[in-house]
Amino acid sequence: MNKYLIKVVEQFRIESEQEVKDFIEKEKKNPAFELVKYTSEYKEHKTKGEVDDAWFRVTLTKVYNNEREPLVAYEEDGQK
Repeated sequence: MNKYLIKVVEQFRIESEQEVKDFIEKEKKNPAFELVKYTSEYKEHKTKGEVDDAWFRVTLTKVYNNEREPLVAYEEDGQK
């Protein structure tokens, strides 16, 4: 019986807004999957009321196969 990877949700930490835009555009063009949803959220870490670290959390939802009619089987070692 074959196994099929349907969907993956990934999160990334990216340092700048321009890097976020470039990263999302690059992922949209990847033919290995369909990018069906993406979000970016600005995050800060504060110490004693002062921001000591800031970044963007990017979440991508990638669809690899149609659940009803999958095309690419998933192999146990992670290779397709």
